[in-house]
Amino acid sequence: MHLKFFAPLFIAATLVACSSTPLDAPVSVVALAPVTPQVQAAEPPPAAQSTVKSVVLHPLDDPKSALAGRSIYFDYDSYEIAPGGRTLVESHSAYLRSHASASVRLEGHADERGGREYNLALGQKRADAARRALGLLGVTEKQMESVSFGKEKPADPGHDEAAWAKNRKADVAYLAR
Repeated sequence: MHLKFFAPLFIAATLVACSSTPLDAPVSVVALAPVTPQVQAAEPPPAAQSTVKSVVLHPLDDPKSALAGRSIYFDYDSYEIAPGGRTLVESHSAYLRSHASASVRLEGHADERGGREYNLALGQKRADAARRALGLLGVTEKQMESVSFGKEKPADPGHDEAAWAKNRKADVAYLAR
C-alpha cells in the first residue's frame, strides 16, 4: 500500500534530476577583475624570547680558558720547565695574583725509570721549580704548597717514551678558588 503512493513520486523525482541543459543553449561568461593583493606594512612579529640561559663558566672550569691546562712538563732527568710550560705558568700566576684567596698545590711527578727515592726527589724538585716560577711572577708563598708523588701516580701507565713524557710533570691542583 505504501508502494503505490511513493512509486509515482519516486519516478517524478528521478525525471527531474535527469533533465539536462540543451547543448546549444547560450552560456554566459562573467569576466572577473584581477585581484591585486593589498600588502599592508605590518610590523614584524616580535622576536621569540629565548628560554636558553647563558652559562658563564668559571675560568678554572672552562676548557677553552688558558687555565684549562694544569700540567707543566719537564725533559728527561730535568727539573727545568720546558719552554711550552712557561705560558701555562704565566696564566696561572696571573689568576693567582688577581685572586688572593686562591691557593694551589704543585704536585711533582716522574716517569717509572729510576729508583723510588730518586723519583720522589726529582718530583719534589719539579714541584719546587713550578713554585719558584709562580713566586717570581708575583704569587705569594701562602698561596702555594708543593708535594712529590714520584712515579707513584702515573698519568700514562705505558712503558715507552710517549708515556714517560706524559709522566714528567708538575700538576697545578687548586685547593681554593
